[in-house]
Amino acid sequence: MNIHEYQAKEIFRQHGIPVPPGEVARTAEEAERMAHKFGGTVVVKAQVHSGGRGKAGGVKLARSPEEAGSHASKILGMHIKDLKVDKVLITPAEDIATEAYVGLIVDRASKRPVFMVSSEGGVDIEEVAATNPDAIRKLEVDPRYGLLPFQAYGLATALYDDLKQQRAAARIMTQLYDAFLESGASLAEINPLITTQSGDVKAIDAKMNIDDNELFRRAEIEELRDESSEDPSEVQAREAGLTFIKLDGNVGCCVNGAGLAMATMDLVKYYGGEPANFLDIGGSSNPEKVVSALRIITADPEVQVILFNIFGGITRCDDVANGIVAATRQIDISIPIVIRLTGTNEELAVEILQNAGFSALTDMDKAVERAVNFAKGEGQ
Repeated sequence: MNIHEYQAKEIFRQHGIPVPPGEVARTAEEAERMAHKFGGTVVVKAQVHSGGRGKAGGVKLARSPEEAGSHASKILGMHIKDLKVDKVLITPAEDIATEAYVGLIVDRASKRPVFMVSSEGGVDIEEVAATNPDAIRKLEVDPRYGLLPFQAYGLATALYDDLKQQRAAARIMTQLYDAFLESGASLAEINPLITTQSGDVKAIDAKMNIDDNELFRRAEIEELRDESSEDPSEVQAREAGLTFIKLDGNVGCCVNGAGLAMATMDLVKYYGGEPANFLDIGGSSNPEKVVSALRIITADPEVQVILFNIFGGITRCDDVANGIVAATRQIDISIPIVIRLTGTNEELAVEILQNAGFSALTDMDKAVERAVNFAKGEGQ
């Protein structure tokens, strides 16, 4: 689950991290009023679950309350990576001397939280990694002991030469680790961590992603979810009990099981196609899930073909087949559907599909290759 910058900053603030004050505005008039309250120069920042806000025009410097209102009127309602901006953060501008990057993420390879810090902040860390990987220092944290003081100080020395700033940065990293753990986060990021002309160290931006598996025991974090800033298809999938992530391709995938879904997407890429989504209907034998899955997939105008890849274990192939038939009767589907079914009640599923005018394959490679050919306009 993503949360907004202003929400992440509040979590940081609760853990003692120095962040500037700020208030959220939903109209230009509110933005102007808040800018008056802060006085001087302020920054107007789009609150949307997307990176690249500055490049998209979603972050503006305002030297007067009137200018803050003007910027807010242009930012509110704009779309950044297909997400509509309906709120902006108004925060005092800082007198920046230097910018650094501090991030903490769960690393699957080491199965530990990993710190990444760089003296080159204010830009995408991916860009730094690509152009100057030596500028990034990494540290795996042993979860049994947490971030030890000497480790935090070692990271801070990679950012600053000044002893006072090193101590401040080390303290912030310890606080960031605590916020990361207590929030059930999969990512916590400060970009940039700045020093001011007077030498203070501050976090003027904040980003956190929360592990969905942690939400059942963190109701206060779950309450931060803003569905209006999420992709509508992902909201619909969550409500239907599906696991769905929208991608940029044109082969719509409907699969049971996360491992098979990943393998299916890999195979789509192998045959020269691009998956449009990750969609796992899970192990439930509920035809309604298939109906919901098809509604979500067909809502994407980029999808040129729908690929079903079902391995029947707990999931019964005949229930999936009934779901496909029910969905195609309820939804007007004008694009090809390629179906691969094998496993529990496979013969019955094939019979159900044939009676409804569909054919089904049992070979995964052939099904994926056929779907990719359809997406390329080469299908038979």
